[in-house]
Amino acid sequence: MSTFMFKNKLNNYTPVSNIFIDKYMPKARGEYVKVYLLGIKYCMSGEPGANSAMLSGTLHLLETDLMNALNYWNDEGVIKLSPIDNMGNFNIEFLDLEDSPTEESDNINLLKELDNNSTKDMLSDIEKLLARTLSGKEMQMYISWLSDFNFPPELILLLIEYSVSKGKTDYRYIERIAVSWHDNNIKSIEDAQMFIKKHEDKWIKIRKLLSYLGIKDAEIMKPQEQMLDKWFNSFNFSLDMIYRACDITFARINKADFKYIDAILTNWYKDGIKTLADIDTKDFKKGNYKKSNSNTGGVKTNFNDYEQRSYDYDDLEKKLLGWDKYD
Repeated sequence: MSTFMFKNKLNNYTPVSNIFIDKYMPKARGEYVKVYLLGIKYCMSGEPGANSAMLSGTLHLLETDLMNALNYWNDEGVIKLSPIDNMGNFNIEFLDLEDSPTEESDNINLLKELDNNSTKDMLSDIEKLLARTLSGKEMQMYISWLSDFNFPPELILLLIEYSVSKGKTDYRYIERIAVSWHDNNIKSIEDAQMFIKKHEDKWIKIRKLLSYLGIKDAEIMKPQEQMLDKWFNSFNFSLDMIYRACDITFARINKADFKYIDAILTNWYKDGIKTLADIDTKDFKKGNYKKSNSNTGGVKTNFNDYEQRSYDYDDLEKKLLGWDKYD
């Protein structure tokens, strides 16, 4: 939770600049406007400060949405957000927009750049793809990629199309993709298409696995994504191999536990087990898994749609957790 200290100008009303209404409000998300209005109200009414929980609760927003809004207005030059300490506390100054720098100085540079018809056409096409007018800051960002990243206009348009296809139109997200492409030395349409295919192929597999586990891709965290990437790319396991590890995990602990699945797959990788046949001929013969002589019957599901086996759970758990080293 963060605390924000307001540099206030005591008033019993909340003035909103016409410049904000005309220039900044139309292109901003609705919740961002709500955050700005509540913040300037607190500032003008003499409140010394407010914490993020109170502000987000008043607006029925998440604290992360509140922080995103404040960062947005800081980037737009509407407020000045200055860290007080390393604990997530900030000073907020609502700038006098009449006296604040406008895009006029930027427009001088933009006018020079817009003399180039290909650049002008590129910006026009980007606006069509994003279905909104670009700010001066966005225009400068896209133009800078032509020289800083050595991206041709058609590559920038492909990047925007890719972002829009994923439902992402925020310029910060688009910028992160551009930096990623630059870091991966993407310079042409062909480079980008190969990079996208490789990335999308990885996520097709990941989404299939998450669907098998009943998990939405939006619900996984970065450490889990790194595990998934390791299973597919470092270990080079097939989906069927990982499905089997998931089945064993579910049969053992009755839930989809990433660490448990990772322990199984790591042991298989270390033991040179690469296929389902290897599991049956190598791993199962070690005594970790013993064939069941019983006929349990029942309806097959995702978790029992293979030859059923009974497990030496104590021995398996020791090996998975590394406890067998201390026996």
